[in-house]
Amino acid sequence: MDTLQREGDELEWKETARWVKFEEKVEEGGERWSKPHVSTLSLHSLFELRTCLQTGTVLLDLEGYSLPQIIDDIIERQVEEGMIPLELREKISFVLLRKHRHQTKKPIHRSLADMGKSSSSTSELLGLNCSVITSDGSRSMNNIAETPSPDQLKNKFMKKIPRDAEASNVLVGEVDFLNKPFVAFVRLAQATTLGGLTEVPVPTRFLFILLGPQGKAKSYNEIGRAIATLMVDDLFSDVAYKARDREDLIAGIDEFLDEVIVLPPGEWDPKIRIEPPKKVPSADKRKSVFSLNEVGQMNGAAGGGGGLSEDEEMPEQHELGEELAFTGRFCGGLYLDIKRKLPWLPSDLYEGFHIQSISAVLFIYLGCITNAITFGGLLGDATDNYQGVMESFLGTALAGSVFCLFSGQPLIILSSTGPILIFEKLLYEFSKNNGIDYMELRLWIGIHSCLQCLILVASDASYIIKYMTRFTEEGFSSLISFIFISDAIKKMVSTFKYYPINTDFKPDYVTTYKCECLAPDPGEFTPWFREFGGWLNVTALDWSQLSKKECLKYGGSLVGKSCKFVPDLALMSFILFFGTYSMTVSLKKFKFSRYFPTKLRKLISDFSIFMSIMTFVGLDMLMGLKTPKLIVPTEFKPTRSDRGWLVMPFGKNPWWVYLASFVPALLVTILIFMDQQISAVIVNRKENKLKKGCGYHLDLFWVGVLMAACSFLGLPWYVAATVISIAHIDSLKMESESSAPGEQPQFLGVREQRITGILVFVLTGVSIFLAPILKFIPMPVLYGVFLYMGVASLSGIQFWDRIKLYLMPSKHQPDFAYLRHVPLRRVHLFTLIQITCLAVLWVLKSTFLAIIFPVMILGLMVVRKMLDMVFSQHDLAWLDDLLPEKEKKKDEDKKKRKEKEKDKKKPPPAVQKHDCQVDWSYWSF
Repeated sequence: MDTLQREGDELEWKETARWVKFEEKVEEGGERWSKPHVSTLSLHSLFELRTCLQTGTVLLDLEGYSLPQIIDDIIERQVEEGMIPLELREKISFVLLRKHRHQTKKPIHRSLADMGKSSSSTSELLGLNCSVITSDGSRSMNNIAETPSPDQLKNKFMKKIPRDAEASNVLVGEVDFLNKPFVAFVRLAQATTLGGLTEVPVPTRFLFILLGPQGKAKSYNEIGRAIATLMVDDLFSDVAYKARDREDLIAGIDEFLDEVIVLPPGEWDPKIRIEPPKKVPSADKRKSVFSLNEVGQMNGAAGGGGGLSEDEEMPEQHELGEELAFTGRFCGGLYLDIKRKLPWLPSDLYEGFHIQSISAVLFIYLGCITNAITFGGLLGDATDNYQGVMESFLGTALAGSVFCLFSGQPLIILSSTGPILIFEKLLYEFSKNNGIDYMELRLWIGIHSCLQCLILVASDASYIIKYMTRFTEEGFSSLISFIFISDAIKKMVSTFKYYPINTDFKPDYVTTYKCECLAPDPGEFTPWFREFGGWLNVTALDWSQLSKKECLKYGGSLVGKSCKFVPDLALMSFILFFGTYSMTVSLKKFKFSRYFPTKLRKLISDFSIFMSIMTFVGLDMLMGLKTPKLIVPTEFKPTRSDRGWLVMPFGKNPWWVYLASFVPALLVTILIFMDQQISAVIVNRKENKLKKGCGYHLDLFWVGVLMAACSFLGLPWYVAATVISIAHIDSLKMESESSAPGEQPQFLGVREQRITGILVFVLTGVSIFLAPILKFIPMPVLYGVFLYMGVASLSGIQFWDRIKLYLMPSKHQPDFAYLRHVPLRRVHLFTLIQITCLAVLWVLKSTFLAIIFPVMILGLMVVRKMLDMVFSQHDLAWLDDLLPEKEKKKDEDKKKRKEKEKDKKKPPPAVQKHDCQVDWSYWSF
């Protein structure tokens, strides 16, 4: 918006405000733009604007190629309609074609020295008088540039404007030769670049001009702000583009007024600039005529499972759709998955080549190797090293890379899980106690489980996942998240036990702290000690100069108060642990900071985990303390020396074992099926905005095949890891670059590709060759990464938000959508039931009963079904997802569809043609 101002004796148009999405004003000092803010308009200015459009000139689809020609057409129309006298034509034209000074340019200061330097300055100064008196030559003295200036072309503000944007220019001002306002609204047939009219070289599509008598500058300015605000409104701009006449524009203003909210002037300060919202509500909601209560009741009949977005005003039921449709055909679901995913295969590869992928690979890689080492060590203890860290690394690399390359959802990360570890432990103890070969029995269990998984795939058994609602999903994902958090804290606490803080240290008695190595009694040890292929005479040693390790090695004894002293590694470990976590959280939120340009903030946020790890690894190296480090295998060989890389299926167990292994395999299959599919449902949630479809049947197919492959190689079994998969998605989230000033970046979806997963698992496989580098990473740093994964996976879970409501007074509770429609006591009851179920799951998973984990998840689904008797469908529509309709309802729908198809086949009745006109008086109240 430009306003007419006088600099000395010269008139010029000065840019005073602009809108891309929100309003920016030129501050009173005139040296900078204000912070973007929501436009606050007076109701009177909107009514005055409506009057202006009723009485002024409206030119729609005007053929315009330059500003002088457009101005001539506007004035010509007003002269023809008798709005202005002919003698004012040149004066109005001269004023409208004055130079436009934009905020990027310095103010023009005229002086005698300036006028003496250029004769053009004198002619410009005299141009005002000449144009007013004579009707000749004024056109040649126009100050408006016909082509964009170099300043316009170099303006960095262009980066903030969306592509294919078109400008609406607003010119308002007061002059002394008019008795009534001169108003014009113009829509050009084609957007045209009008030279120096705009701050940046954006083609102009709309032009609003308001010149009026002196004394009402403030009123003109408010009317200009009103039309500018209307033009960035999605609905009104749509009306402006499609309007056929003046009445359509006025109707658009009336529709805008219907949505306007008036703030009483005595109850707020109009000088306050309202911050732009984090998420602008969709214009589609303003088009909807349904009330929230109606929507809630309508959703009461919806089905599905999956994610309610708290930012939405209504509960969106996540319908899983055709991905889990029961086809009734042999391998029908698998065929549809392959058919759905094949077209995306090329983009799955080339879309992974992005700088954001580097950060994701580094983050997930460190999580995977930590997980592999942890579970590998536990497996080694549970199976007497038949499976260990080396097998864990190799299995993770093999299963993960194959799955990411061929699966239906490559964003899922495979890993070992706690229930599988417990099953392996019980299976090894059973084999050992009954004289059965463990590896051969395990192979046959894997084969049977693979066949059972293939049967489930062929029969579309994944269909039952439709009955898994948010209640079950959140219980499962919360349990896994809490396991990650508790494990990270437990490992940190164990560090304090292994390296205790020396609380008995007394600085005043530091002189008494010493440790000496005393030689043993000569009669109690052999005087010669074999070392490095030779013999060492121990009696000739200087015992006072030996190290602690050498003293104990040669049979000496340590005497003194400081002999048991360990540097306070626990405190340093805690600094590394908590520092990594807190720095990662802080840097992850840095993209919302006020500091540094947008791209740099986003880059820091994307690489937050890598930067945190490198920072505290560097701190650890700088301090030089012997904190516990990451231990990686250095040789490519099985952990147990008496086993090879291939397990033979026959020869060590009785024949009946090969058949009887079907029974434990059934339990493993249920475990694999539930773990895999629940994690897949969480990954494929609607709020993640995945666009390439799911692949539940295809995923389960490859998990089953990989079970058989890992069993033959004696490697651990793998299934989808919920927390690491969520972290993978979080590291690949895409956001819009803030195009409009003040507009918050919007979540666009996830960078769906296969490259990051493949690279993670390839790096995991070659980690045995990276031992010289990885040995510098302290374990507390990786514990901090684990803690971050667990906490981050809780964000966005409605269950966690509802738990926090217990600690908040009602007036301080966030304005969640479900709190508007469900009584708080019912919300607390629903949350209490979920907490009870989670507590039962936690207790059971901590015992040997963890092997029946799949049955526990099925138990959650049973509890959810029982909730239909406790809560109304309206409450469940807001708090959870509703269960799918019964078969009777489906039969009724089929009948209705058949009836509709019959109606469509009937010939349509004759329709009388007529012009459709909207009676706007109907909408007046």
